[in-house]
Amino acid sequence: MPQNRNRTVAANSALVHEVPPKHRHPLMRRILLAVVLAAAACLGILGYEYATLVIPQPDAFAVAQASTVYYSDGTTPIGKLAGDNRHIIDCSTLPDYVGNAIVASENRTFWTDSGIDLRGIARALFTNVTTGSRQGGSTITQQYAERYYLGETTTYPGKVKEALLALKIAQTQSKSTVLCNYMNTIYFGRGAYGIEEAALRYFGVSASQLTIPQAALLAGIIPAPNSWDPAVDATSAQQRFNRVISIMRDDGYLTQAEADAATMPDTIDYTSTDSSDFTGSNGYLLMMVEDELKSTDAFKDADIANGGYTIITTIDKDKQALMQQVASPATNGLGEPSGIETGGMSADPRTGAIIAIYAGDDYQSKQLNNATQAHYEPGSTMKAFSLIGAIENGVSVDSTYFNGNSPQTFAGLEKPVANYANKSYGNVTLTQATAYSVNTVFMRITEKVGPASVAQIAHDAGISSTLSDDSPFVTLGIDGVSVEDVTQAYATIANQGTKVSLHCVESVKDSSGVMTYAAPTNGTQVFDANTANLATQALRGPMQFGTARAAGASVGRAMAGKTGTANDNTAESIVGYTPSVVTTFAIWYPGTDGSAQTLPSWNGYSYGEGFPNVLYAKYMKQALAGTSAESFPQPTSTGIAGGSDGTWGTAGGM
Repeated sequence: MPQNRNRTVAANSALVHEVPPKHRHPLMRRILLAVVLAAAACLGILGYEYATLVIPQPDAFAVAQASTVYYSDGTTPIGKLAGDNRHIIDCSTLPDYVGNAIVASENRTFWTDSGIDLRGIARALFTNVTTGSRQGGSTITQQYAERYYLGETTTYPGKVKEALLALKIAQTQSKSTVLCNYMNTIYFGRGAYGIEEAALRYFGVSASQLTIPQAALLAGIIPAPNSWDPAVDATSAQQRFNRVISIMRDDGYLTQAEADAATMPDTIDYTSTDSSDFTGSNGYLLMMVEDELKSTDAFKDADIANGGYTIITTIDKDKQALMQQVASPATNGLGEPSGIETGGMSADPRTGAIIAIYAGDDYQSKQLNNATQAHYEPGSTMKAFSLIGAIENGVSVDSTYFNGNSPQTFAGLEKPVANYANKSYGNVTLTQATAYSVNTVFMRITEKVGPASVAQIAHDAGISSTLSDDSPFVTLGIDGVSVEDVTQAYATIANQGTKVSLHCVESVKDSSGVMTYAAPTNGTQVFDANTANLATQALRGPMQFGTARAAGASVGRAMAGKTGTANDNTAESIVGYTPSVVTTFAIWYPGTDGSAQTLPSWNGYSYGEGFPNVLYAKYMKQALAGTSAESFPQPTSTGIAGGSDGTWGTAGGM
């Protein structure tokens, strides 16, 4: 048995030795072949991807920069519209050490590498696989590719694309371009994107004025700016600063003497308020600008917020401050009771430029704009449009007489209409009726012209709010309008019947300084110039000897205008103008539900009567100080007694 067993073993051994070598370990060979083929395929795919990769347009976030709004002087900022706090600059204006500090901190081989760091990528990949974290091995070029073109990438395929794009960029863009775009893109903390905003928020200077220590500090905190801000962690900030200075010395960017002289710089105080530009009264101005640009259809919302525009407004810095001081209960010292709302606007009727507004004290606590959005009853300021209707019918403002007694009955009205305090004036001219605001005269005129025509005249002049077109009371101002409505309408009269749309944006330049928008200042002739000039002649009466004579005397200029008291004393207002400035002030008293309430009395102002006149006089006297006196154009004809058909006024039994 043992012999047979040995022969069997020997036979088996022979069989083993007879197996051809090429059949050894077939599974291992297949695995190796698969790995080689997969690697070749990957390399082929990567090569194809690299060859066909086109550098895309910059990611919108990377090039987004806030649009800045300026006063009419073009240099004093009002604030920034919503968007990223970034201001993209030309890096040729920066000292070399600014970019080199960032290179020292973030990527020491930047000036010589191929755009990617294979060791760093491998190290990061190992860490990510073994720990589950997301660690980068990115060079400045890779970070630039991610932030400037791709947005944030966290997936492995995304990182591969990022690396390929970095290689492509390194072959097609200069190192200086890459570094500049990187500096304009990255986040430095304190809400600042890009080196320019960072310099302003940390040191209060432009990036071109950064010192070596300041540049080193900003470069050092890039990996964790919110944590390493010196105001948050002074120790870590100091350590990062020391590291950057040391590397800059070792790599030849600084001499030993410069490194020794570099000490930790002081930063300015900073309080994080994302919407700080919209606090106080400036918020109203910024929203007016934004709304106006949107209404032009020339700008999309995202463009306005992130386009980096330079927006010059028509708002005069000094007159805006004056308007705010005069109209605000917090600063005018006039003792208005709590709850009274005030709206004001001043504009140039010749160009439509809004010079100043009073919309409220704090946009963030009350978004409703008292100058453009809030509504009040304008009272007798609406009589100007009945006046124009009479003039258009050939009625002389000085030789046609009307019955100004009170009260009087009118067709279709159940109750008689009375003048203020039921005062009778006898027979008066249109100029006198305008000066004394005689209700009964203007009710007769509206009866003759027609309520629909009066409403249309007001709309033609510029009132956009809805008006009653079937009630003679339209002339007494029973409909809600805005301060802007009245300012626009009277600006048309002041501008000899030519309506130039009010606006607060003068011009817009894009981030490259190219003019992209200029406010249209061409007007539309809505009334005959002589008609408007005759209306102005009559409207001078209130300022000379009528309801606004105190305001007129205080300002001491040739002015025209009209006062208004709302029904039941719920609002008081005045609008007045010179040839170059038209200004409106109004007050009203809303209830807790927003309904119109009767104005209270205070400091001699019975139901607020006369208070807007005081605001107007205070503002206009100072606004016109130092300017030349102006005269109104003289009408070329004065109309006919009794109107063109001889039926107006007492001649026709009115």
